[in-house]
Amino acid sequence: MRKRELEILLEELKGFENPKIKLEQYVTPPGLAAFIATTAKLIGDLHTVFDLGCGTGILAISCSLLGAYSVGVELDLEALKIAEENADRVGAEIDLICMDVNDLRCREKVTTVMNPPFGIQRRNADRSFLKKALEISNVIYTIHSAGSEVFVRSMVSRHGFTITHLWKLSIPLRRSYSFHEKAFKYIPVEVFRIEKHESCNAGR
Repeated sequence: MRKRELEILLEELKGFENPKIKLEQYVTPPGLAAFIATTAKLIGDLHTVFDLGCGTGILAISCSLLGAYSVGVELDLEALKIAEENADRVGAEIDLICMDVNDLRCREKVTTVMNPPFGIQRRNADRSFLKKALEISNVIYTIHSAGSEVFVRSMVSRHGFTITHLWKLSIPLRRSYSFHEKAFKYIPVEVFRIEKHESCNAGR
């Protein structure tokens, strides 16, 4: 499936019905989800994929449609129900777990894809997501607000990982909350591909 074909399919998915500002719930734009999934497919990273804080499931579904075994982990049960509906809508097979990502344990190393909270409502909210991803993964694709590179680079290097790719993009976010004044707002983001050092892999 080509990127544009995947993006069109993802545009059929439902968003949050009652987004929770405390959890910073925003839908990942279909174009960005398709970009991450197709890039991961080309590089060979789509095997077992965990979507941490999966929300309505768009990243987990994207990876599933490209052949991955996808698992979505989400604290909000209401969002998980929408993720299940979305997977059924486009014929994607994903497993869903209602759990705080901090409590997640994995026996095998996985690829993590995630769009964690940016920390606008709660400072450093993305830190626990990245910490968990570093614990369970060999490869990570993660979306952060613009200006996060120094923080991300410092944190991953301490855990034996390195940033292999960094894409600086501007993405459209739909109006989600009553205080939003515009139907769409473009915001700058940084998308990272992070990989464990080969020396660390060899020592496992």
